[in-house]
Amino acid sequence: MAFTVYDASIPPMIHMLGGLSSVLGKGEAHAKESGASEASYLEARLAPDMFALTRQVQIATDMAKGGGARLSGVEPPAYEDKEASFADLRARIAKTVEYLKGLDKAQFTNAESRAIQLKFPTREMNFTGADYLNNFVLPNVYFHITTAYDILRNKGVTLSKQDFLGG
Repeated sequence: MAFTVYDASIPPMIHMLGGLSSVLGKGEAHAKESGASEASYLEARLAPDMFALTRQVQIATDMAKGGGARLSGVEPPAYEDKEASFADLRARIAKTVEYLKGLDKAQFTNAESRAIQLKFPTREMNFTGADYLNNFVLPNVYFHITTAYDILRNKGVTLSKQDFLGG
């Protein structure tokens, strides 16, 4: 059996989102133990010009659901960006994972050559499915999950590489 675009995208994104959810759980526990407000963690960022933790999680989930949707030939669902707690962020991740699990593997047939176009206010990006997955979706998902992990490490949360890897 051949290794498919589905195999290269959906299972790893589900796995990494599960790890992110666990990392957020440790962040929430750390905030409670230290007596800090959740907001001080959710609003934390590594540098002034970087997005805060909440936005990092929103982007990671948007990239995952958008990637899965477009690679399967469907429109991605829209989520409101209104998360205000660790529980809200974990619920968003759970919703994304359920969405990804619900995608039909058969819809990914020939996804590597599917034309994918993204339109932004100031530019347009055109990809083949393979380029979209390898050069846009996966790098973005991993970047934003890594940045969320790093923000929590910077807040003093005890995390290991195994936590990042979802083990």
